[in-house]
Amino acid sequence: MADIHIDEFYRDSAIALVQLFSVFPRRINLFVEDIAGPDEPDEFGLHSPRHMACFGALLWLEEEGLLRYVDTIRQEALDQAVLTHKAFVRLNTPAPLDLTSRLDLPEPGVPGPEDPLPPSVRQDRSTWVHVLRQSIRSGRSSTLTTAMQAAFFAPIGN
Repeated sequence: MADIHIDEFYRDSAIALVQLFSVFPRRINLFVEDIAGPDEPDEFGLHSPRHMACFGALLWLEEEGLLRYVDTIRQEALDQAVLTHKAFVRLNTPAPLDLTSRLDLPEPGVPGPEDPLPPSVRQDRSTWVHVLRQSIRSGRSSTLTTAMQAAFFAPIGN
């Protein structure tokens, strides 16, 4: 049986980290609905299990030292969230070139013959954050799961 909740955890975590990376070092409010989609609380004001799982993933990222925040906004957002040094360094680190072929993504640092890229663009496309962005865009949970596991289980510099 597939552990769908783990796939959703990887997706939510990747989206949150990419959102924070794209505005780094600015602090932002990180809304659960922007990550997991719209949610209507029930007649008792309780959020759906999907919403709460995403909120839990955000809290876990903080507990593991990947992001910081000032406070929660009910169970709807993290107030003034920012990446930690640990997450920023990891997302900026070059990913192994063979990873993109295993993920069935275009190789980030290698231009095609019809699309020569300047060195600065090739460098930007070789990072873990680019791999995560491409994995999110692919829409395949297996690709995103593999990318997240590779990004956060590999030692820095690999």
